[in-house]
Amino acid sequence: MPFLGKDWRSPGWCWKKTDNGWTRIFRHELENNSIDLEVLCTDGSGDNLFVGDVCELVTTKRQKDFYNNSTKSQFVYRDKWIYVQKGSTKERHGYCTLGEALNQLDFSSAIQDLRRFNYVAKLFQLIAKDQLGSLSGAAQKNYFNILEKIVRKVIEDQYNPRLVKELLQDLSLTLKGLAIHAGRCVLVGNINVWLSRINDIIKWQQQLDNLQIPKHTSSGFSFNDLPLHTQSTIIYKLSDACDVINLGQATPTMQALSENRTLWKKLCYFHFSDKTRCHDLVLTTSDKVDWKLMYFTLKKHYPVREQYGDTLHFCKHCSVLFWKDLQLALLFKDCGHPCSAMDPSSCLTPISPQHFMQLFQY
Repeated sequence: MPFLGKDWRSPGWCWKKTDNGWTRIFRHELENNSIDLEVLCTDGSGDNLFVGDVCELVTTKRQKDFYNNSTKSQFVYRDKWIYVQKGSTKERHGYCTLGEALNQLDFSSAIQDLRRFNYVAKLFQLIAKDQLGSLSGAAQKNYFNILEKIVRKVIEDQYNPRLVKELLQDLSLTLKGLAIHAGRCVLVGNINVWLSRINDIIKWQQQLDNLQIPKHTSSGFSFNDLPLHTQSTIIYKLSDACDVINLGQATPTMQALSENRTLWKKLCYFHFSDKTRCHDLVLTTSDKVDWKLMYFTLKKHYPVREQYGDTLHFCKHCSVLFWKDLQLALLFKDCGHPCSAMDPSSCLTPISPQHFMQLFQY
Protein backbone atom coordinates (compact mmCIF):
# COMPACT_ATOMS: atom_id res chain seq x y z
CA MET A 1 0.00 0.00 0.00
CA PRO A 2 1.55 3.36 -0.96
CA PHE A 3 2.32 5.93 1.73
CA LEU A 4 0.30 9.12 1.11
CA GLY A 5 0.78 11.08 4.33
CA LYS A 6 2.85 14.25 4.59
CA ASP A 7 5.10 14.29 7.61
CA TRP A 8 8.81 14.37 8.31
CA ARG A 9 9.29 10.83 6.98
CA SER A 10 8.05 11.62 3.47
CA PRO A 11 10.70 11.92 0.75
CA GLY A 12 12.06 15.31 -0.31
CA TRP A 13 12.60 16.91 3.12
CA CYS A 14 15.78 17.16 5.17
CA TRP A 15 16.35 18.47 8.67
CA LYS A 16 19.09 20.65 10.10
CA LYS A 17 19.82 21.17 13.78
CA THR A 18 20.01 24.86 14.79
CA ASP A 19 20.13 26.80 18.06
CA ASN A 20 16.36 27.11 18.00
CA GLY A 21 15.81 23.41 17.38
CA TRP A 22 15.38 21.28 14.26
CA THR A 23 14.48 23.17 11.08
CA ARG A 24 13.05 21.51 8.01
CA ILE A 25 14.95 22.22 4.77
CA PHE A 26 13.55 21.43 1.36
CA ARG A 27 15.64 19.81 -1.34
CA HIS A 28 15.64 22.84 -3.66
CA GLU A 29 17.01 24.96 -0.81
CA LEU A 30 19.86 22.47 -0.42
CA GLU A 31 20.74 22.77 -4.09
CA ASN A 32 20.59 26.57 -4.08
CA ASN A 33 22.53 27.03 -0.87
CA SER A 34 25.04 24.19 -1.54
CA ILE A 35 24.81 22.94 2.04
CA ASP A 36 27.24 20.15 2.84
CA LEU A 37 25.45 16.84 3.30
CA GLU A 38 27.96 15.75 5.93
CA VAL A 39 26.84 18.63 8.17
CA LEU A 40 23.22 17.62 7.79
CA CYS A 41 23.92 13.97 8.54
CA THR A 42 25.91 14.54 11.75
CA ASP A 43 25.07 16.09 15.06
CA GLY A 44 27.33 18.06 17.35
CA SER A 45 29.07 14.92 18.66
CA GLY A 46 30.06 13.80 15.16
CA ASP A 47 27.77 10.75 15.10
CA ASN A 48 25.88 9.93 11.94
CA LEU A 49 22.13 10.46 12.35
CA PHE A 50 21.15 8.18 9.48
CA VAL A 51 21.45 4.44 9.30
CA GLY A 52 23.32 2.77 6.44
CA ASP A 53 25.90 5.50 5.76
CA VAL A 54 23.60 7.26 3.31
CA CYS A 55 25.46 10.54 3.46
CA GLU A 56 28.83 8.84 3.08
CA LEU A 57 27.65 7.15 -0.10
CA VAL A 58 26.25 10.38 -1.52
CA THR A 59 29.42 12.30 -0.69
CA THR A 60 31.62 9.57 -2.16
CA LYS A 61 29.58 9.50 -5.36
CA ARG A 62 29.76 13.30 -5.66
CA GLN A 63 33.54 13.24 -5.23
CA LYS A 64 33.93 10.40 -7.73
CA ASP A 65 31.77 12.16 -10.34
CA PHE A 66 33.73 15.38 -9.89
CA TYR A 67 37.03 13.49 -10.16
CA ASN A 68 36.04 11.63 -13.33
CA ASN A 69 34.61 14.72 -15.06
CA SER A 70 37.38 17.17 -14.19
CA THR A 71 40.52 15.05 -14.70
CA LYS A 72 42.03 12.71 -17.24
CA SER A 73 43.31 10.17 -14.76
CA GLN A 74 42.34 6.58 -14.34
CA PHE A 75 39.56 5.61 -11.96
CA VAL A 76 40.78 5.27 -8.38
CA TYR A 77 40.37 1.92 -6.65
CA ARG A 78 41.90 0.66 -3.46
CA ASP A 79 42.49 -2.88 -4.75
CA LYS A 80 44.68 -3.74 -7.74
CA TRP A 81 42.96 -7.02 -8.48
CA ILE A 82 39.64 -8.14 -9.88
CA TYR A 83 37.55 -11.27 -9.49
CA VAL A 84 37.02 -12.82 -12.91
CA GLN A 85 33.54 -14.31 -12.89
CA LYS A 86 31.94 -15.95 -15.91
CA GLY A 87 28.61 -16.97 -14.43
CA SER A 88 26.23 -16.57 -11.51
CA THR A 89 26.75 -18.61 -8.36
CA LYS A 90 25.14 -18.68 -4.93
CA GLU A 91 27.83 -16.35 -3.63
CA ARG A 92 28.14 -14.00 -6.62
CA HIS A 93 25.78 -12.87 -9.34
CA GLY A 94 26.59 -11.57 -12.79
CA TYR A 95 29.88 -11.70 -14.64
CA CYS A 96 33.03 -9.63 -15.08
CA THR A 97 33.50 -7.68 -18.30
CA LEU A 98 36.57 -6.47 -20.12
CA GLY A 99 35.65 -2.86 -19.36
CA GLU A 100 35.51 -3.54 -15.61
CA ALA A 101 38.95 -5.15 -15.72
CA LEU A 102 40.30 -2.21 -17.71
CA ASN A 103 38.94 0.25 -15.14
CA GLN A 104 39.92 -1.57 -11.97
CA LEU A 105 43.37 -2.92 -12.78
CA ASP A 106 45.99 -0.22 -12.32
CA PHE A 107 47.29 0.24 -15.87
CA SER A 108 48.26 3.89 -15.29
CA SER A 109 50.96 2.86 -12.81
CA ALA A 110 51.91 -0.19 -14.88
CA ILE A 111 53.05 1.88 -17.87
CA GLN A 112 55.52 3.70 -15.63
CA ASP A 113 57.31 0.39 -15.05
CA LEU A 114 59.55 -0.58 -17.98
CA ARG A 115 58.96 -4.26 -17.23
CA ARG A 116 55.22 -3.83 -17.81
CA PHE A 117 55.16 -1.17 -20.52
CA ASN A 118 55.37 -3.52 -23.52
CA TYR A 119 52.76 -5.78 -21.94
CA VAL A 120 50.22 -2.96 -21.53
CA ALA A 121 50.92 -1.60 -25.02
CA LYS A 122 50.38 -5.03 -26.60
CA LEU A 123 47.19 -5.53 -24.60
CA PHE A 124 45.84 -2.15 -25.73
CA GLN A 125 46.70 -3.07 -29.31
CA LEU A 126 44.60 -6.24 -29.07
CA ILE A 127 41.71 -4.26 -27.58
CA ALA A 128 41.97 -1.72 -30.40
CA LYS A 129 41.78 -4.47 -33.02
CA ASP A 130 38.81 -6.46 -31.76
CA GLN A 131 37.14 -5.23 -28.56
CA LEU A 132 37.08 -1.42 -28.64
CA GLY A 133 33.41 -1.28 -29.65
CA SER A 134 32.39 -3.63 -26.84
CA LEU A 135 33.75 -1.40 -24.07
CA SER A 136 31.44 0.75 -22.00
CA GLY A 137 31.59 4.52 -22.18
CA ALA A 138 33.58 4.79 -18.95
CA ALA A 139 35.99 2.09 -20.11
CA GLN A 140 36.50 3.80 -23.47
CA LYS A 141 37.22 7.08 -21.74
CA ASN A 142 39.67 5.32 -19.45
CA TYR A 143 41.26 3.57 -22.45
CA PHE A 144 42.06 6.83 -24.25
CA ASN A 145 43.27 8.51 -21.06
CA ILE A 146 45.80 5.73 -20.46
CA LEU A 147 46.73 5.72 -24.15
CA GLU A 148 47.58 9.41 -23.90
CA LYS A 149 49.91 8.62 -20.99
CA ILE A 150 51.55 5.86 -23.05
CA VAL A 151 52.27 8.27 -25.91
CA ARG A 152 53.54 10.91 -23.50
CA LYS A 153 55.95 8.44 -21.90
CA VAL A 154 57.32 7.40 -25.29
CA ILE A 155 57.89 11.03 -26.27
CA GLU A 156 59.60 11.82 -22.97
CA ASP A 157 61.73 8.66 -22.61
CA GLN A 158 62.05 7.59 -26.30
CA TYR A 159 61.16 4.06 -25.23
CA ASN A 160 59.90 1.61 -27.89
CA PRO A 161 58.17 4.05 -30.26
CA ARG A 162 57.73 1.33 -32.90
CA LEU A 163 55.30 -0.67 -30.74
CA VAL A 164 53.18 2.40 -29.96
CA LYS A 165 53.12 3.39 -33.65
CA GLU A 166 51.67 -0.02 -34.48
CA LEU A 167 49.11 0.43 -31.70
CA LEU A 168 47.98 3.80 -33.03
CA GLN A 169 47.84 2.47 -36.59
CA ASP A 170 45.55 -0.41 -35.58
CA LEU A 171 43.42 1.94 -33.48
CA SER A 172 43.06 4.38 -36.36
CA LEU A 173 41.91 1.61 -38.72
CA THR A 174 39.38 0.40 -36.13
CA LEU A 175 37.89 3.86 -35.61
CA LYS A 176 37.60 4.42 -39.34
CA GLY A 177 35.79 1.10 -39.65
CA LEU A 178 33.40 2.00 -36.85
CA ALA A 179 32.70 5.38 -38.42
CA ILE A 180 31.95 3.86 -41.83
CA HIS A 181 29.70 1.11 -40.46
CA ALA A 182 28.00 3.32 -37.86
CA GLY A 183 24.67 1.71 -38.70
CA ARG A 184 25.84 -1.68 -37.53
CA CYS A 185 28.24 -0.64 -34.75
CA VAL A 186 27.05 1.54 -31.91
CA LEU A 187 29.52 4.22 -30.85
CA VAL A 188 29.13 5.09 -27.18
CA GLY A 189 29.06 8.86 -26.82
CA ASN A 190 28.63 11.87 -29.03
CA ILE A 191 30.06 11.79 -32.55
CA ASN A 192 32.05 14.94 -31.75
CA VAL A 193 33.84 13.03 -28.99
CA TRP A 194 34.94 10.39 -31.47
CA LEU A 195 36.06 13.01 -33.98
CA SER A 196 38.15 14.59 -31.25
CA ARG A 197 39.69 11.21 -30.44
CA ILE A 198 40.54 10.62 -34.10
CA ASN A 199 42.22 14.03 -34.22
CA ASP A 200 44.19 13.12 -31.08
CA ILE A 201 45.37 9.91 -32.71
CA ILE A 202 46.53 11.81 -35.81
CA LYS A 203 48.36 14.30 -33.59
CA TRP A 204 50.05 11.49 -31.63
CA GLN A 205 51.14 9.79 -34.84
CA GLN A 206 52.71 13.00 -36.08
CA GLN A 207 54.52 13.50 -32.79
CA LEU A 208 55.97 9.98 -32.93
CA ASP A 209 56.97 10.39 -36.58
CA ASN A 210 58.82 13.60 -35.69
CA LEU A 211 60.43 12.04 -32.60
CA GLN A 212 64.20 12.58 -32.58
CA ILE A 213 66.24 10.41 -30.25
CA PRO A 214 69.15 12.51 -28.90
CA LYS A 215 72.68 11.25 -29.41
CA HIS A 216 74.66 10.08 -26.43
CA THR A 217 77.39 12.65 -25.74
CA SER A 218 79.10 10.95 -22.81
CA SER A 219 82.87 10.65 -22.94
CA GLY A 220 82.80 7.17 -21.37
CA PHE A 221 82.77 3.77 -23.02
CA SER A 222 80.31 3.07 -25.80
CA PHE A 223 78.93 -0.15 -27.23
CA ASN A 224 81.60 -0.18 -29.94
CA ASP A 225 84.35 -0.13 -27.30
CA LEU A 226 83.27 -3.53 -25.97
CA PRO A 227 85.12 -6.65 -27.08
CA LEU A 228 83.71 -8.40 -30.12
CA HIS A 229 82.61 -11.51 -28.21
CA THR A 230 80.78 -9.29 -25.69
CA GLN A 231 78.93 -7.50 -28.49
CA SER A 232 78.04 -10.87 -30.00
CA THR A 233 76.72 -12.11 -26.63
CA ILE A 234 74.50 -9.03 -26.26
CA ILE A 235 73.04 -9.26 -29.75
CA TYR A 236 72.32 -12.96 -29.21
CA LYS A 237 70.09 -11.99 -26.26
CA LEU A 238 67.71 -10.08 -28.53
CA SER A 239 64.49 -11.90 -29.37
CA ASP A 240 62.99 -9.36 -31.78
CA ALA A 241 64.19 -9.62 -35.37
CA CYS A 242 63.44 -5.92 -35.99
CA ASP A 243 65.81 -4.97 -33.17
CA VAL A 244 68.52 -7.17 -34.68
CA ILE A 245 68.13 -5.55 -38.10
CA ASN A 246 68.08 -2.01 -36.67
CA LEU A 247 71.18 -2.72 -34.58
CA GLY A 248 72.92 -4.07 -37.68
CA GLN A 249 72.46 -0.71 -39.41
CA ALA A 250 74.48 1.13 -36.76
CA THR A 251 78.03 0.10 -37.70
CA PRO A 252 79.73 -2.26 -40.17
CA THR A 253 80.70 -4.52 -37.26
CA MET A 254 77.08 -4.77 -36.13
CA GLN A 255 76.09 -5.48 -39.73
CA ALA A 256 78.35 -8.51 -39.81
CA LEU A 257 77.11 -9.78 -36.45
CA SER A 258 73.45 -9.32 -37.37
CA GLU A 259 73.86 -11.48 -40.50
CA ASN A 260 75.29 -14.44 -38.60
CA ARG A 261 73.51 -17.67 -39.58
CA THR A 262 73.73 -19.06 -36.04
CA LEU A 263 71.94 -15.99 -34.69
CA TRP A 264 68.99 -16.42 -37.06
CA LYS A 265 68.88 -20.14 -36.43
CA LYS A 266 68.50 -19.47 -32.71
CA LEU A 267 65.75 -16.96 -33.46
CA CYS A 268 63.90 -19.58 -35.50
CA TYR A 269 64.29 -22.11 -32.71
CA PHE A 270 63.13 -19.64 -30.04
CA HIS A 271 59.99 -18.52 -31.86
CA PHE A 272 58.87 -21.58 -33.79
CA SER A 273 60.22 -24.72 -32.09
CA ASP A 274 56.94 -25.19 -30.18
CA LYS A 275 54.96 -25.30 -33.42
CA THR A 276 54.15 -28.86 -34.43
CA ARG A 277 54.98 -28.48 -38.12
CA CYS A 278 58.12 -26.44 -37.51
CA HIS A 279 59.76 -28.51 -34.79
CA ASP A 280 61.72 -30.82 -37.09
CA LEU A 281 62.41 -28.01 -39.52
CA VAL A 282 64.20 -25.73 -37.07
CA LEU A 283 66.19 -28.63 -35.60
CA THR A 284 67.74 -29.61 -38.91
CA THR A 285 71.55 -29.61 -39.13
CA SER A 286 71.72 -28.78 -42.82
CA ASP A 287 74.21 -26.09 -43.77
CA LYS A 288 72.29 -25.05 -46.87
CA VAL A 289 69.42 -23.37 -45.03
CA ASP A 290 69.12 -19.59 -45.19
CA TRP A 291 67.93 -19.09 -41.61
CA LYS A 292 67.13 -15.41 -42.03
CA LEU A 293 64.87 -16.17 -44.98
CA MET A 294 63.46 -19.12 -43.03
CA TYR A 295 62.59 -16.85 -40.10
CA PHE A 296 60.58 -14.36 -42.14
CA THR A 297 58.90 -17.19 -44.09
CA LEU A 298 57.71 -18.84 -40.88
CA LYS A 299 56.66 -15.48 -39.47
CA LYS A 300 54.13 -15.09 -42.29
CA HIS A 301 52.32 -18.26 -41.21
CA TYR A 302 52.85 -18.42 -37.41
CA PRO A 303 52.85 -15.83 -34.64
CA VAL A 304 56.18 -15.12 -33.02
CA ARG A 305 56.80 -15.86 -29.36
CA GLU A 306 56.47 -12.84 -27.09
CA GLN A 307 58.52 -11.99 -24.01
CA TYR A 308 57.58 -9.56 -21.22
CA GLY A 309 59.45 -8.46 -18.13
CA ASP A 310 56.31 -8.64 -15.99
CA THR A 311 52.72 -9.62 -16.68
CA LEU A 312 49.37 -9.88 -14.99
CA HIS A 313 48.89 -13.05 -12.96
CA PHE A 314 45.83 -15.23 -12.53
CA CYS A 315 45.10 -17.21 -9.37
CA LYS A 316 43.41 -20.49 -10.32
CA HIS A 317 42.27 -21.03 -6.74
CA CYS A 318 40.54 -17.65 -6.28
CA SER A 319 39.83 -16.78 -9.97
CA VAL A 320 41.48 -13.41 -9.37
CA LEU A 321 43.43 -11.37 -11.92
CA PHE A 322 46.03 -9.05 -10.41
CA TRP A 323 49.40 -7.35 -10.67
CA LYS A 324 52.05 -9.11 -8.62
CA ASP A 325 54.30 -6.73 -6.72
CA LEU A 326 57.67 -8.47 -6.55
CA GLN A 327 59.02 -6.25 -3.77
CA LEU A 328 56.03 -6.85 -1.49
CA ALA A 329 56.18 -10.54 -2.33
CA LEU A 330 59.76 -10.72 -1.11
CA LEU A 331 59.34 -8.55 1.98
CA PHE A 332 55.91 -9.52 3.28
CA LYS A 333 55.17 -12.74 1.33
CA ASP A 334 52.21 -10.97 -0.22
CA CYS A 335 51.06 -12.51 -3.50
CA GLY A 336 49.05 -9.41 -4.52
CA HIS A 337 45.50 -10.43 -3.54
CA PRO A 338 43.75 -12.01 -0.51
CA CYS A 339 44.39 -15.65 -1.45
CA SER A 340 42.91 -18.43 0.70
CA ALA A 341 45.08 -21.23 -0.67
CA MET A 342 47.61 -22.99 1.53
CA ASP A 343 50.37 -22.34 -1.03
CA PRO A 344 49.38 -19.25 -3.07
CA SER A 345 52.49 -19.38 -5.27
CA SER A 346 51.47 -22.78 -6.65
CA CYS A 347 48.14 -21.38 -7.89
CA LEU A 348 49.56 -18.44 -9.85
CA THR A 349 50.05 -18.42 -13.59
CA PRO A 350 51.24 -15.53 -15.79
CA ILE A 351 48.69 -14.23 -18.27
CA SER A 352 49.70 -13.22 -21.77
CA PRO A 353 47.78 -10.43 -23.57
CA GLN A 354 46.07 -13.02 -25.76
CA HIS A 355 45.02 -15.06 -22.73
CA PHE A 356 43.79 -11.89 -21.05
CA MET A 357 41.40 -11.29 -23.95
CA GLN A 358 40.20 -14.91 -23.82
CA LEU A 359 39.25 -14.55 -20.14
CA PHE A 360 36.48 -12.11 -21.11
CA GLN A 361 35.08 -13.93 -24.11
CA TYR A 362 31.67 -15.40 -23.27
